[in-house]
Parts: sequence; structure tokens; C-alpha cells
Amino acid sequence: MRSYAFVAAAAALLSSVEGLNILITNNDGFGTASVRELYRQMTSLGHNCYVVASVTAQTGAGLRAEFTTNPRLDADGDWGLVKAGAPSLGTDANDNHIWYYNGTATAQVLVALDYIFPTVCGLEGPDLIISGPNSGSNSDAFLQTLTGAMGATYVAIERGIPAMAFWTGNDAIVYSSLNSSTKAGLQDPATISARLASNLAQAFINKANGDRILPEGYGVTVDLPYITSETSDECTNPPFVLTRATQDVGLKVAYNHKSGVFNRMQTDAGYKQLENTNIVGTVAPKCLSAVTVFALDNDAGHRRQCFNVADVTAIIPVLVHTNGTDPFTGGLGANASIAGNTSSQTPTPVGTPPPSVQTAVTSIATLAQWSAISLALGLVVGLAIS
Repeated sequence: MRSYAFVAAAAALLSSVEGLNILITNNDGFGTASVRELYRQMTSLGHNCYVVASVTAQTGAGLRAEFTTNPRLDADGDWGLVKAGAPSLGTDANDNHIWYYNGTATAQVLVALDYIFPTVCGLEGPDLIISGPNSGSNSDAFLQTLTGAMGATYVAIERGIPAMAFWTGNDAIVYSSLNSSTKAGLQDPATISARLASNLAQAFINKANGDRILPEGYGVTVDLPYITSETSDECTNPPFVLTRATQDVGLKVAYNHKSGVFNRMQTDAGYKQLENTNIVGTVAPKCLSAVTVFALDNDAGHRRQCFNVADVTAIIPVLVHTNGTDPFTGGLGANASIAGNTSSQTPTPVGTPPPSVQTAVTSIATLAQWSAISLALGLVVGLAIS
């Protein structure tokens, strides 16, 4: 009887360290440092990751699914990474897990799901879709319908795939300008933002323990603050805090009498309220990452039992603070290093061969995990013999 318990334990251990198929996208472009760093971080955790993102920034595209009508680019892509005349769909010259497409964020996800994954990669589809980290903010529910990053997230959820979206207060930069060490001797803001995003994504994966990462119809949005590592360590390890999206509209327009046109006016009225804390208001705390769980349901339930309501606190990993405990633990961990010139800071080398596009990753992240598996299997064999 005990041998069966050991077999189950060994199987659970094997399952816990098996990599997922993950699609990473964003609306700032496939060449941004933040998306490349997130790809590197998630791949280093043992996951089989693909980037499918725009060749040019698609900010503000919302839920529009716009597909190019030209098989080739009629202009250079952002930062000149892809030249005019190149195919409208293609890969990075050095990594065939990094794709670009000349379309909106929603279109990128659909191209990935219906062409790249099944036709090119021979995969059924991703287990998780991560949008971002995107430059900007998603501070209220109203703005969610206006951002391209949320368009990508919405289409993922509507297709039955768990999805998360990340924003950062830092500007988007091209990956080739990523600093191995800033003037303050710290990691680049893009690297820190990617580490925060990968930490939280992995925490959700671990919490699911082999099951769906999020319930059907549910998604997660995360607002990362402005990371100050260019000049100081003032905000370099922001804690994750559970928030609720308010119904206030944080966007208005104003008429310009001089120009005769309307201009968009950003307000702070719709900022998410922090759950179960004394930090409640319309202004975002400077160094906290706001984590909000949301649900999509296009049908109004006729009976209460029809509602697919999940216990949010049961979904949230312990990395996210839900009870207002002070001081908060940083999203990178209490003793995480953010010093520059570390091995974790080195960008993916040019020309590094990616994993086979025909094989889903089942790699084990560390030798320690291999040892644990060997020990568990050894005990199983020993008990079976005895």
C-alpha cells in the first residue's frame, strides 16, 4: 500500500516540474526589452515559451482584430528590427521561438493560436498566455476595453486559455539597449519588471499544482510601478497587493478651443482600490504592484446558481498580499538581489539555438529536482521489490 503512495508522490513531483507551453505577447512590439526579458525568465524556469507580438507598437488598439492585407511589410518595423519588404509574419533571425506579426494585439494571439502553435510548432496550444509587461497603466475597468494588451488577454480567455496581463510604469525600450548594470549599479528596469512578472506567473502555476492556472473565464491584470533602478533602489522590489477594480471612469476628454479638437484627459479617478488594507483611495501607492482578478461573462445569468463565481482568495498565491500586512514582502522575495552585472542580468545571447519547435518542453529546472525524483523513484522500486 505504501508503495502506491510513493508512486503517487513521484508522479506528483514529476508533474510539478514539467514545463508548460506559454505564449508571451504585448502591444509595444516584439523587440521590447521587457518582453524579451520575460521570455528569458520564463524559459529559464523550464517552460516552452513563444513570443508572438507586433512588428510595430499597437497601443490603444483595444479589442480590434486587424489583420494585414499585405503579405509583406510596406515600412520598417519599430527600431528597424524588421525592414520594409520582409514578410508580414516572421521570426527573429536568431530565435525561432520569437515571432512578429503585422497586426493588432488581438490578431497576434489569434495567429498564434490558429497557425503558429498547431501548424508550425506541432503543439495543441498554450497552457497560459501572458501579455506584457506593457508600458503604461491599466488603472480601471473602463481602460481595459481600450488597451491592446487587454485585447490580447480577452481573446485568450474567450478561447478558454488562462491569461495574465502586466503593465509597467517604465517606457518601452528596444532589447539591444538593455543595461547589464545601470548608473546606480542595479539591474535594468526591464529586467526587474520581467523578474516580477515571471515570479508572479510561476506562483500562480505552482498554486494550480497541475490543474488549470485560473478558472474558466477568469484573468489577472497587474500594474507594476515605475522601477527606479536607473538611478536608485527606492522602488526596485515592489510587493504584490490584491486590489479591486472600481467602476469609476478614469478617462475623460476636453475640448481645445484653440485647435478646435478634443483631447484625451487622463484622471486618477478609476484607480483600483487595495483589498483589505488601509491604503484605499484614488491615488496609487508609489511602490506597490496592484493585482486584480477579473472575470468575463457575456451572458447575464438568469439564476444565481448559473454564475461561475470563484473564490478569489483561493486563486491568489501567497506571494500576493491580501490582508494589509505591513511591512509587505517584495515581489522578488525578501532577500532578492537586484545588483547589476549578475548572471541573471545577461540578455539571451545572439544566435542561441532555441528548443526544438516540434517538442514540448519537459525539462527539469535544477539538479536538485532530478535528485529528488531519483530518490522518490528509488524508494518506489525498493518498496516494490520488498
